[in-house]
Amino acid sequence: MTRTVIRAYQEPDAPAVGLLIADTYADYNLDFLDPEEVGAYLGPFRHADSADPEHRQAIADAIYSHTVLVAERDGKVVGVLRGRPGRLASLFVCGDCQRQGIGRQLVNHFEQGAIEAGVKVIRVAVTLYGVPFYSAMGYRRSTGVRLGHSFEGTSLPYQPMRKVIS
Repeated sequence: MTRTVIRAYQEPDAPAVGLLIADTYADYNLDFLDPEEVGAYLGPFRHADSADPEHRQAIADAIYSHTVLVAERDGKVVGVLRGRPGRLASLFVCGDCQRQGIGRQLVNHFEQGAIEAGVKVIRVAVTLYGVPFYSAMGYRRSTGVRLGHSFEGTSLPYQPMRKVIS
């Protein structure tokens, strides 16, 4: 099996990360929408395959977070996690690489950094597709399903979850 490397995001990763987010978000998290609605929920990521400098900058701006980790295999970005202390913002793993431990590696790396920073609880707003994964990682539902927004899209169902770490 090919080795997966978890590393810090770098600016040149933006196009690959943007495509990864656009593809996996649309395929696994927005499949309940009519196709013409998906672009509103993708925000700048709807232009992930564009070479337009304004589109690329908007994608880089949307990726930016306190912590951004990428998973890389054979020189290809196959996963990305964004967050800040105490808050896991998003996790995406390419469809062909799901169920191979990449998401687990990214979350474990993030949690270890949180422990080192003195964080006691990590919170995450999970799309319904991701609930089984986070449950298996020890996260617990903190309320019922809620509706939120994603860029210009509204009524995105999500499950608030949390994990006490030590």
